[in-house]
This record gives sequence, structure tokens and C-alpha cells, in this order.
Amino acid sequence: MAVYLTTQINSLLLLTIFLFAGFSEARDHVIKAWQIPSSESDSLNRWAEKSRFLVGDSLVWKYDGSKDSVLEVTKRDYFTCNTSAPIEHYTGGDTAVRLERSGPYYFISGEEGHCQKGQKLIVVVISERHHHVISPAHPPVAGIEGPAVAPALTSGAGSLSGGFFVLALGALLFVL
Repeated sequence: MAVYLTTQINSLLLLTIFLFAGFSEARDHVIKAWQIPSSESDSLNRWAEKSRFLVGDSLVWKYDGSKDSVLEVTKRDYFTCNTSAPIEHYTGGDTAVRLERSGPYYFISGEEGHCQKGQKLIVVVISERHHHVISPAHPPVAGIEGPAVAPALTSGAGSLSGGFFVLALGALLFVL
């Protein structure tokens, strides 16, 4: 009886470990250089194109709050650098924005003229279930120029954690 009970406890422990291994932890993406880029290759959008942002992650800006601010804006206001009607206006120099939905987020500098000089950022957030299927992309805006990158499909292998979960569940059911 003791061996059977120990086996059940070990199976439950394994199941718990594999279940939690399947969930990603939210990450903070720190933006230390919220400034006018020195060149196109120094643009924050180049960094964002190479990064993966998931629902629940946060963007954290570090900047001089007496000289600048961060505005979350619409797609149109991003491409036209319109600062008059932001969705959100962040000040203070230490700004954290939680990415709570999938899709694009648009940010520009609140300082006059900085957006026109390239101080802006598009972040495309993907849901956990899709992060193995597509890469972040910047959808084009009809009639407005801007970066456009086609999504790149990746392997259909998906996450191994889901396979481990199924194996652990099967082992638990077999033991019981």
C-alpha cells in the first residue's frame, strides 16, 4: 500500500511540474534608449522586430521625465506623429506598460519634433497559443507609409511542454 501511495504522490508531483512548465512567465522588456535614434539601424523598431512580445509582458521605459514622455497612440497618429489625442500619456521617466492584449501597440515621444525624427516604437504582441506559429509583423496602413513585414511561419512542432503534459497525464491515469 505504501508503494502504491508513493507512486501516486510521485505521479501527481510530476504532473504538477509538467503543467507549470507549460506556462510562460511574463517578461519585462526594458527600453533604456528612449531617444531620437542616431540612425535607422539604431531604431527601436529594429529591436522590436527581433523580439517576441507575449500577452502579459511589460514594456519598461527609462528616460529623463523632465525632458520627454511616452504616448500610446493609434496607428494613424503613429504614422502622422500626431501627439494631440494619445490613448495614454506616460510621464515621470520610469514608465511600465503591461501588454494586455494581442495585436499592435503604437508609441511615440511626447516631446515636440522627436517622433518625426524617429523616436517611436511599434510592438506587436502575440498570444501564448500563437507564439510558435507566427512572428511579429507590422501590418500596413492604407494610405499611410510605414514598415511592413510579412509574418514568417515556423515549424509546426509547437511546444514540447504540451507533449510532456499529455505524457504525465497518461502516466497518472495509468497508475490510478
